[in-house]
Amino acid sequence: MQYLYSWTINRPQNLDDGLAAFFEGQAEERDYYAFAEELIFGALENLDTIDEKIRELARNWDFERIAKIDLAILRLAVFELLFRKDIPPVVTINEAIDLSKDYSTAESRRFVNGILDKLRGELDRPSRSASEG
Repeated sequence: MQYLYSWTINRPQNLDDGLAAFFEGQAEERDYYAFAEELIFGALENLDTIDEKIRELARNWDFERIAKIDLAILRLAVFELLFRKDIPPVVTINEAIDLSKDYSTAESRRFVNGILDKLRGELDRPSRSASEG
């Protein structure tokens, strides 16, 4: 989420260089963050689809006015819900709400939960378990 937020604010010329610089400042070696890097690449590779889904679900919100931190949280969570069937939807939603509690506001927490709950309702898979494929 932190990288997606920084990427939203200041996009690097080259994603690989941007990620390398980001991981240099982290407490652990880069390999430790392999799963996070997988999610970052997936979210950015599918950004148009993800942003379109956020626009669709946030009908009464101007996309450009969504707080950048909330947008980073939503992008990560929407990627997981749409493309990572190995992660149970309730896990994704709970983690997104926890991130919004830690990094955003009470209103944002409700906003993020509302968007993701709408998307969860559209999914054709169990909410509490991972799916194959």
